[in-house]
Amino acid sequence: VSQGLYDSLNVGRGSQDEPADVIENRARAAGWFGVDREDLNTCFQIHSTIAIVADGSWGDARPQGDAVVSKTPGVVCGALHADCAPVLIVDPEARVVAAAHAGWRGALDGVVQAAVDSMVELGARPERMVAAVGPCIGPASYEVGLEFMQKFEADCPGSKRFFKPGKSDEKRYFDLPAFVLDRIDTAGIEQREWIGRDTCAEDAHFFSNRRAVLNGQKDYGRLLSAIMLEG
Repeated sequence: VSQGLYDSLNVGRGSQDEPADVIENRARAAGWFGVDREDLNTCFQIHSTIAIVADGSWGDARPQGDAVVSKTPGVVCGALHADCAPVLIVDPEARVVAAAHAGWRGALDGVVQAAVDSMVELGARPERMVAAVGPCIGPASYEVGLEFMQKFEADCPGSKRFFKPGKSDEKRYFDLPAFVLDRIDTAGIEQREWIGRDTCAEDAHFFSNRRAVLNGQKDYGRLLSAIMLEG
């Protein structure tokens, strides 16, 4: 129900959108799962490696963290994003699910591994897991400086393969979805895939932080990627 910059299903409580519109959008998103708005669990995301186990509904609470993990049916685990990579994971045998928010910092620091570790604590096993990376900024849209690439190479040796030449010698294009898929692989999950949708390039379908900045817009909406165990 949002309008203007937030036109469509903006679920970001941290945006400057009308709070009542965000509440209605979150209710509609929860309704798609057949649950109430209070059952849609999303964090106050801080680009961390904090994974939080949700045993029930959080209501309007917004604990700080960047991954939600659950083995409780009817509890929606959600990740908000607007260029960062959302990662949805399930172990169908152990019946454990997770939603992680993986921007470049969280992906580099280990938010995917943190989510997997929390799932393992609930009885899941990486070799049984399936992971999907949702819409995020694509490799043709994410131009960065050399210092960005150098940080990745220093913190995660071998990361240069995720960078390609940019528009000048001082720039590179970073493949965030490929890097996140590599982190998923490192965590032991063989079944993994990126949906292949670029949030920055597809303005008719997705919100994008980078596109908003490039267009001089004051704010942007937040997308939702979510997963839930059925009863």
